[in-house]
Amino acid sequence: MKISGFSMVKNATKLYYPIRQAIESILPICDEFILALGDCDDDDKTRDEVLSIGSEKIQIIDTIWDLEKYSRGTENAHQTDIAKQSCSGDWVFYVQADEVIHEDDHEVIVNACNKYLNNDKIEGLLFKYLHFWGDYNHYHTTHGWYKNEIRIVKNNPDIHSWESAQSFRRIPNFDYVNYRQQKNTFKLNVKEIDAYIYHYGWVRPPKYMRNKKKALDIIHKGNKKVDSLYENIAEEFDYGPLDKISIFDGSHPKVMESWISKFDWEDKLYFDGNLRTDRDLFKHEKNKYKLITFLENVLFNGKELFGHKNWNKV
Repeated sequence: MKISGFSMVKNATKLYYPIRQAIESILPICDEFILALGDCDDDDKTRDEVLSIGSEKIQIIDTIWDLEKYSRGTENAHQTDIAKQSCSGDWVFYVQADEVIHEDDHEVIVNACNKYLNNDKIEGLLFKYLHFWGDYNHYHTTHGWYKNEIRIVKNNPDIHSWESAQSFRRIPNFDYVNYRQQKNTFKLNVKEIDAYIYHYGWVRPPKYMRNKKKALDIIHKGNKKVDSLYENIAEEFDYGPLDKISIFDGSHPKVMESWISKFDWEDKLYFDGNLRTDRDLFKHEKNKYKLITFLENVLFNGKELFGHKNWNKV
């Protein structure tokens, strides 16, 4: 059995993505790792960061992003597909540039890949998620943050990244352009495994978080619209009060130790409920989501209500 790791990214170091840690977290259980590296800005050092890993398993594919042809976030899916197409493994393991796997889950992942390798009914493996917020000690258990997602799929050429690259679908005779198409797309049959994705997409120094959010908005909405939207937005992202966010008491992946040691923006976070009055509320602060979260966590034992599931559990 062969496992291929893959990802895509652009301007990872400039936008404070832990790309090296993401790759290193699955490299021990992968036979190769394919990275589609976009046309980064001159002041970005992503290539150097990836090459510093020093592994012969890693292959970099240089790409150019086209946000006009691949609009509404679909360039993310297109870039993901570029990397996936170069994978040679029986299974392909996707980690985004802000997602990290704990070393304690390696055995579970490999065992599941071996177990379902020859089971044609299983097309992918479904992971659990930990979404960190503001710092490395708080994570979301609120409604609206996806609890699961597909991150390993069989190396079937009909399986493609979908929409803005959050998930995968089987799309026969795909044109490699319309990544948001619904017709003639099929949800994958998956097995949920007891392994977690540690998602650090919302843990950055506030200035970097604002820049990352703007870059992501550009991918989805275009430069012109986003420039006008950000005219009056503060230079630093405001995470809001953290005293209502769940406390994380577990351990982070070992590959994150040096990255976490750089944490130096504690003085820019609110831990006692202080609020700025000039920002919109986040979803987890709104009464609707608070009510649904209460129902999920207290009355339904953590079961997600009204959530969209892009898979069929087997």
